[in-house]
Amino acid sequence: MKLKGTKFQIKVWNYLKKIPKGEVRTYLQVAKAIGKPKAHRAVANAVGKNPYPPKIPCHRVIRTDGSLGGYSGKGGIKTKLRLLRSEKVDI
Repeated sequence: MKLKGTKFQIKVWNYLKKIPKGEVRTYLQVAKAIGKPKAHRAVANAVGKNPYPPKIPCHRVIRTDGSLGGYSGKGGIKTKLRLLRSEKVDI
């Protein structure tokens, strides 16, 4: 899969591919993991521009308060919830 985006977006998308099935991370955790601890909003924007959901598992990223946040893939938030439940994530 050929990723087209900014350096930052590609860094975020590559990190998302490393989140194991059945686990979630927050936007803040992703920001810290890529070395940009104050960029959690930018991470959220990059996640929202994911060109290959759910192949790049952006559904595994949630808000710090535990709520789901958004999902830009087909079916929106209902699909995100379905995907997480299918991975046995306790949501």
